[in-house]
Amino acid sequence: MSHRHPATISARAGIAEDTAFGAITPPLYLTSTYQLPAFGQPGPYDYSRSNNPTRDILGEALAELEGGAKAIVTNTGMSACLLALQLLTPADTLVIPHDCYGGSYRLFTNLAQKKQAFKLVIVNFQQQDWPEQIKRAAPTMIWLETPSNPLLQITDIAAVCQLAKSLTAKVVVDNTFLSPALQQPLALGADLVVHSTTKFINGHSDVIGGAVICKTQACGDELKWWANCLGLTAGAFDSYLTLRGLRTLTPRLQLQQQNTAEVVAFLQQHPLIGKVYYPGLVDHPGHQIAKRQQSGFGAMCSFELSAPPALLTTFFSNLRYFTLAQSLGGTESLICHPATMTHASMDAAAQATAGIGATLIRVSVGIESAQDLIADLALALDAVAAVQQQ
Repeated sequence: MSHRHPATISARAGIAEDTAFGAITPPLYLTSTYQLPAFGQPGPYDYSRSNNPTRDILGEALAELEGGAKAIVTNTGMSACLLALQLLTPADTLVIPHDCYGGSYRLFTNLAQKKQAFKLVIVNFQQQDWPEQIKRAAPTMIWLETPSNPLLQITDIAAVCQLAKSLTAKVVVDNTFLSPALQQPLALGADLVVHSTTKFINGHSDVIGGAVICKTQACGDELKWWANCLGLTAGAFDSYLTLRGLRTLTPRLQLQQQNTAEVVAFLQQHPLIGKVYYPGLVDHPGHQIAKRQQSGFGAMCSFELSAPPALLTTFFSNLRYFTLAQSLGGTESLICHPATMTHASMDAAAQATAGIGATLIRVSVGIESAQDLIADLALALDAVAAVQQQ
């Protein structure tokens, strides 16, 4: 683990390291190939699918932020998930949470069912007997997502890792919802961390990317080989944009968390809002665990609209500052309907098992004025109330 604070690591990534001309910010290396020093003498770079200086700077920063030995920067968050799965064989068992991101669920279930890439067991980590469920599965890899998407459920990373160690299983943690600024799973015992860097790490909704950070050099080297073999690595320009966004990760999250706390407080007192899902609430089932393993509660929350599903259109159409869209983690506030958007790849039974209801709404809070965001929600909720009174 680095002795530097995450804010310093993020802000100084690649700064004042250019040996060619002394540039303060690192150059963008858009080249696809590189000149070799001489015949039979390979250099550190030969082809950008394998290595690229811009991508390497981002990878080094992410590895330091997560306290890992090596980071592989990928072209999407889903390719980061696919890359981590290369550690499995058809004889191995993968355990996943019952309420993971819809895209991850689709990948896991289809690889297991259609490709027989591994055996799959789905576990509810919110149940008291989750350790027994895992022991029965005898997994090679355990996949965690905490806080979960979209219900913000919390899983005790250290407890799972302790059990995994006794089973000689690897633990992978999807850290997308918090970023390394708020949670470092490797320090809690995990073996790998995956990110959709599209989200908070980049933070500007203008690039797609992912990353896998490995605790050990050997694991990192193996996955780097697979990333090059499969062509999963990120391009230079995407890496450059992500690196640029990374530099403001800490101040962005500080403001976003402040705004989220105010938005949640408003939602809690509104009569048209049912249950609010946010780990920062003291009555949240995972609140104490979140306090222990996180350094902040994040900028995501979800809630149930206490109105018929037919009125969702009224609610969404009356928003001005919350944009109805996929994704999360940008400077702008986004809002989505998980059942028909981010988790549409889950069938009705899987959605019901995960607790994703017809009026569940997920919010990614940005850096706008909290007062404006609250006024925006109030306006949309007033519109719903007006329709109900007709």
